[in-house]
Formats: sequence, structure tokens, C-alpha cells
Amino acid sequence: MSTAYVIVTLITVLANAGIAAADFANAKFVLANSAEAGVPRTWLPWLATLKAAGAAGLLLGLLGVPLVGVAAATGLVLFYVGAVAAHVRARVFYNIAFPGGYLALAVASLALALTR
Repeated sequence: MSTAYVIVTLITVLANAGIAAADFANAKFVLANSAEAGVPRTWLPWLATLKAAGAAGLLLGLLGVPLVGVAAATGLVLFYVGAVAAHVRARVFYNIAFPGGYLALAVASLALALTR
């Protein structure tokens, strides 16, 4: 297991666990961002659950269940492609770096998981 894989994946786990917690807590910035992107407020608990599941799956991958880690990373990549698409569709570009950053972390975690 490479050091890069461990570090990048742990960062991805922490980032996704953190944003999932903010989603579950209905943080003001989450509510404002989702409203601007056209995401219904009723979707937030479901989206938070997906982020938390992705974080948990990546952690399981680090702890010795590599196929779960790859599946979780793949799911997060797809999730954040959808998030970036929602921002583009709604023409909300000023903060597109946030879903883009999460997407980059997920892609890096997936790439490193596949090369281990």
C-alpha cells in the first residue's frame, strides 16, 4: 500500500465525512449552495448518506477490503460528476471549485486504489 494512496484516501475520507456532517446538520452554506444549484432541500439527507457511505467505503478499502474501496471511490466520482453537472446546468460557476475539488479527490483516490 503506497503512502500516496493512504494520504490521498484519508483526505478524501475526511473531506466527505465533513461535508456529509454539514449536510446532515443543514448548515447554512449547504442550504444556500443546494438552492442555487437547484437541488431540492428534501434530497440533502439522501445525498449526505451517499457521501458518508462513500467515506466509509474508502475507509474499508484502506483497512483491507480493496474492492469496497474501489466501489466507494467509483461511486464518489459519479456523485461529484453529477454535482459539477448540476452547478453547470444551473450556471452557478463562482463556487464550482468545491464540487470540482471533491471530484478531484475522488478521482485521485480511485486512480491510486486501482494501481495498488
